[in-house]
Amino acid sequence: LQLDPFNGLQINGETVKLRGACIHHDNGILGAATIARADERRIQLLKEAGFNSIRSAHNPVSQAMLDACDKHGMLVMDETFDVWTEGKSAFDYSLSFPEWWERDVEAMVAKDFNHPSVVLYSIGNEIPETGSGLGSGWGRQIAEKIRSLDSTRYTTNGINGFVSVIADAAAMMKEAGAGDDSQGVNAMMSGAGEAMGRISASPLVSERTAESHAAVDVAGINYGDGRYVMDRELFPNRIIVGTETFPDRIDVLWKLVEENPHVIGDYTWTGWDYLGEAGIGRVQYTDGTDGKPALGAPYPWLLAWCGDIDITGYRRPASYYRETVFGLRHEPYIAVQRPQNYAREHGMGPWTWTDCISSWSWDVAEGSPVRVEVYSDADEVELLLNGSAVGRVPAGPNHRFRAHFELTYEPGELVAVGYINGAEQARTTLRTATGDIRLTADADRTELRADHSDLSYLAIEFRDAQGNLATNVEHTVTVTVEGAGVLRGLGSARPDTEELYTEDSHTSFDGRLLAVIRPVTEGDITVHVSADGFEPVTVSLTASAPAASE
Repeated sequence: LQLDPFNGLQINGETVKLRGACIHHDNGILGAATIARADERRIQLLKEAGFNSIRSAHNPVSQAMLDACDKHGMLVMDETFDVWTEGKSAFDYSLSFPEWWERDVEAMVAKDFNHPSVVLYSIGNEIPETGSGLGSGWGRQIAEKIRSLDSTRYTTNGINGFVSVIADAAAMMKEAGAGDDSQGVNAMMSGAGEAMGRISASPLVSERTAESHAAVDVAGINYGDGRYVMDRELFPNRIIVGTETFPDRIDVLWKLVEENPHVIGDYTWTGWDYLGEAGIGRVQYTDGTDGKPALGAPYPWLLAWCGDIDITGYRRPASYYRETVFGLRHEPYIAVQRPQNYAREHGMGPWTWTDCISSWSWDVAEGSPVRVEVYSDADEVELLLNGSAVGRVPAGPNHRFRAHFELTYEPGELVAVGYINGAEQARTTLRTATGDIRLTADADRTELRADHSDLSYLAIEFRDAQGNLATNVEHTVTVTVEGAGVLRGLGSARPDTEELYTEDSHTSFDGRLLAVIRPVTEGDITVHVSADGFEPVTVSLTASAPAASE
């Protein structure tokens, strides 16, 4: 590993830009359980989506996750703490930090030392003390401790300049008429908009956080990309990584990463959706209310709903947009805003994506108005509905890789065609699911190890005879397991539900569900999947004793 402000991060002599995903510790419908196969599957799907690095927000990553990252070539920023001496909630780790920090750092480095995937140690996340002399002193002490244990990796600290000067920031925002400090830091960030960016790039933040950034090898910056260019002049030796960023800004952020050698990467919040911080990424429909969107959502919301990948492992539209921005995808991606919500008043926070999915199967009347987004790196995108041109508009980097269309719903075939210099580059087609809809169930793996570390994931879907996903189908599905395995989780990606993931029945969302089967002994496992009005499906699995080398 090599690091400097002129070449950035180099691995074996080659500059690597970190296409990063912040991920929380939970495994979706399995909850907080750490199971080796669950962690490996997450890494495989994140890798397939175009990420090459993860940030373990905000606690050290599991041993199983590190094994998976080593195996599949995913770089790791492993993070120690979410708090130091100043607490963020009642009775949190800040009460134990002075006594335990050193032992916890030693345990993390010992865990990571022999894992080649680890390239960065993060010593904290949005630590309020980083804007003070006390905090910078703690930061230097932690960083030096890590260097004494492992001199081969680099250190960083995810500093949010806004949080580091929170008392002053609140006053500044009140003067500017932005934000509300009565609802906590996240609410202030959500409502601040450009004001928060200006504060993060202010001389006050430059002065208060200089020593904390200097204590580590790489300046981790949360939601402060306004510093990237200016810091090259103010702090010529500073190397920067975007430790936490808003998903909707990836086109702007990635251009900054590519154009500035001292900026080594970007970590979006988040790569994978998670339980908790319910509704921070939702589109809040405000018709019938006071019109003021709020951060988060009330019960029965469960999920943050801000991940590129949902909790069941399916990629959401933001993921395909990011892949396009990264230059890894050249086929147009069609995202259709849910037509039942057309023209409704709504609010969107900084972690929100538009309320869309890639589908042309809708339970709305023909002729209903629809908004369509197409993500493409092509110069232009043409949209065709059942062979007739809807329009042809600019796309590509000069138009934020997006083309927007207004049309009316008509079942059939929706096609997006990308053009470069007038010639067709690629096309994508969506088709309406028609005729008899079938219940399907497919296992990602049918041969399992009969130990505590393995799982089989069953994709349960409603599709027509041609294989088109019927996203407009919502049905209760029941899963039963016989033989050498048990049902460990059943659920959908629906962010607001009162249904449990621990029961044997659950309602589909956007035409899909996920079941997780865990072997408990050697032998055959039979999984029965059923829904009223549909032909049941049976899936056969086998659990065998692990090989001696496993």
